[in-house]
Amino acid sequence: MTDMPKLRKKTEEIRQFIIAHVEQHPKDIANLTAKQFAITRQAVNKHIQNLVEQKALLVTGSTQSRHYSLQPLERWENTYPLDKALEEHIVWTQDIFPRLGKLPENVIDIWQYGFTEMLNNAIDHSSGEKVDILLLKTAAYSEIVIGDNGEGIFKKIQRVLNLADERQALLELAKGKLTTDPNNHSGEGIFFSSKVFDSFWIASGNLLFDHRHEYNDSLDEVEFSTQGTVVSMLLKNNSSHNITNVFDAFTDEDYSFAKTIVPVRLAQYGHEKLISRSQAKRLVARIDRFKIVVFDFEGVETIGQAFADEIFRVFSKQHPDVELHYVNVCKEVEQMISRAGFKPR
Repeated sequence: MTDMPKLRKKTEEIRQFIIAHVEQHPKDIANLTAKQFAITRQAVNKHIQNLVEQKALLVTGSTQSRHYSLQPLERWENTYPLDKALEEHIVWTQDIFPRLGKLPENVIDIWQYGFTEMLNNAIDHSSGEKVDILLLKTAAYSEIVIGDNGEGIFKKIQRVLNLADERQALLELAKGKLTTDPNNHSGEGIFFSSKVFDSFWIASGNLLFDHRHEYNDSLDEVEFSTQGTVVSMLLKNNSSHNITNVFDAFTDEDYSFAKTIVPVRLAQYGHEKLISRSQAKRLVARIDRFKIVVFDFEGVETIGQAFADEIFRVFSKQHPDVELHYVNVCKEVEQMISRAGFKPR
């Protein structure tokens, strides 16, 4: 007798696999799935056809050149005036939440937090006249893009904090606890939002700040210029991410934002090497606001003696209440840190 619960579970696993991998394998998704589950291509094609009929997949091309992609289940966009009447929780309740549809509670929690934080930033900080919002939902993921026509986030941070370079604004954002309006904002929204989504990026001017869940923060200078600020957030519909776990990873027993991870390579502009004390001072600016600071050296192949000494001896000695750690170091970098006499707690 057929075990129907097991059969349904297997069917769901196969179809979820197809949905999760079809965009990376639009032409060979059938072969990939057949190998993964040790079933025939004919069996896979039945699952694909079912997903096409459910409008989860879109098929284009003839038999020989046929390829598949995710069908948009929802695509919606709207423009709002950036005035005092605009309230992020109203937009969320009336326009966004109903269009996201039935999603797991942890996913909805992340969307509510990230969307309202980013829209509030546009309302309170952009100095723009309008904000455009785009929502796209497929069977695999949902994405929301928020774009305003204001001054631009990196330019504004540079101006308000009197920074030497717009690129330094990205480094400060990555650390957290950064706001141009400390009386009304904690500076936590972008930091935590970037950590909870599968993909989170901010474009403004010729700079792009990109954070992906599997990778470290990156800074790119792009040829095209973005007016104002554009924020993109993407999350798998079946994501296991939990916003409480993310908060817990960076807060202490008093629920204070006490820990940060500093992506060291964001202090590295262009082809320059991290060798000077001035570069180190740029890196440690404001980190005395945290109890625990983790320097992530992913992508950094070498540092200078003065750079290491300024962080791991001078700063460490001047701020004994700040607990310093480092991760993802190559042998050469670790040797320089050791030369500074630093011993992790």
